[in-house]
Amino acid sequence: MRRPGETETLGAYVRQARVRRGVTLRQLAGQLGITPSYLSDIENDRRVPSQEVLEGISRHLRLDLDELLARAGRLDPETQEYLKRSPAAIRLFRRIAAHRLDEEALAKLEKSAEQLGQRKK
Repeated sequence: MRRPGETETLGAYVRQARVRRGVTLRQLAGQLGITPSYLSDIENDRRVPSQEVLEGISRHLRLDLDELLARAGRLDPETQEYLKRSPAAIRLFRRIAAHRLDEEALAKLEKSAEQLGQRKK
């Protein structure tokens, strides 16, 4: 049982979405081009899937890719490259984590980032 504020694991999240959609483990594995044992390992949090597999899971189960990436502790390659070039972005992430901003505050921050991006164009 999860404690309040504790995030559901990637594996549990994927399994619940798969079951909700009425897809068997073997069916989803076939759609993804991976073995059922590999998908079972993902659902039991024994393996962290690649970006490509996460994209397939997102597409086939209609899940938000950003949510899957976050639960897997992964960043997409473009974001990784940006963070390598931009120490200020790392500082921003560290401050967000230190202040434990809630979803409402993060949504406001995301909206501000979108507005700043639009001004830059």
